[in-house]
Amino acid sequence: MLVVALLAGCAGPAGTVPVDDRSRGSNRAAQVTSGAHVVQRGETLYSIAFRYGWDWKALAANNGLREPFTIYPGQRISLASRSGATHASASRPGTPVTASRPPAGTPVQSRPATPAPAPAPSSRPAQTQAVTKNPATTAAPAALTGWQWPAQGPLIARFQSNASLNKGIDIAGQLGQPVKAAANGSVVYAGRGLIGYGDMIIIKHDENYLSAYAHNSRLLVKEGEQVKVGQQIAEMGSSGTDRVKLHFEIRRRGQPVDPLGYLPKL
Repeated sequence: MLVVALLAGCAGPAGTVPVDDRSRGSNRAAQVTSGAHVVQRGETLYSIAFRYGWDWKALAANNGLREPFTIYPGQRISLASRSGATHASASRPGTPVTASRPPAGTPVQSRPATPAPAPAPSSRPAQTQAVTKNPATTAAPAALTGWQWPAQGPLIARFQSNASLNKGIDIAGQLGQPVKAAANGSVVYAGRGLIGYGDMIIIKHDENYLSAYAHNSRLLVKEGEQVKVGQQIAEMGSSGTDRVKLHFEIRRRGQPVDPLGYLPKL
């Protein structure tokens, strides 16, 4: 009976999926295809797709959502894959989110990233001996080039596939150090709704690629803003973690990929 009580205490609202907590090793690589997510204030379609390993376009189609992809607190987003779904999983409240920033869930029309020259060697993080040699990675497709390092500092953790915790890379640095956009794009999430990521920014680069910047101490951009490669978007911090660092991810069609296959070589 004690076990049952504990399990009940850990469960969320009926039919929902527990919140992802990267700090506990539950950073999912596989797409979640069961249950539903109840939209909370400040969330966007992109942050929900990021949390559950979905491509944002597929998640929108799965729930019958169309541009501008407005979602509402209390709305249920189905995670059960339904090919050709054409209707929302639940009725929507009559009033969308109201805040100083654009309504949560409303993406901004963005143009594909414009190629940019690679950064000077001085702008690239220096590796430390604590990191082993990087395994072979797949080069970035020609459709999206011009990636730059999002911060300077020692590379202290690498991408790990399968069920491992780290779905990106970690770069150590100083509190308040600049965090920069790795490529041109549109800010589609800026907040701290994903447990284990702290204050986080997600940038949409084109129809396939997103990048994420976690553990910041201060966010300098808002949802809906267009950003350029190399533009400062945040200040490095330790929110959601135990030391000052930047956790950086690249997602291709909802799935994490090794950033070192896209960033300029060290």
